[in-house]
Amino acid sequence: MSSEEDEEYVFLCPECDESLKVNDSMKESLVDRGCVICGTSVTLKAFTKNPAGDSP
Repeated sequence: MSSEEDEEYVFLCPECDESLKVNDSMKESLVDRGCVICGTSVTLKAFTKNPAGDSP
């Protein structure tokens, strides 16, 4: 069973190249607040869906 909230994404910062595996709520937070490492603005283009069980 999977829900929208359980979806995982891989975030790749366009500025510092930091890569993180995040869930939907963290994705929204990164878009609202920017990269947690360098502070650069983030758009939805920085995220790709991560199929269940795959590592970034």
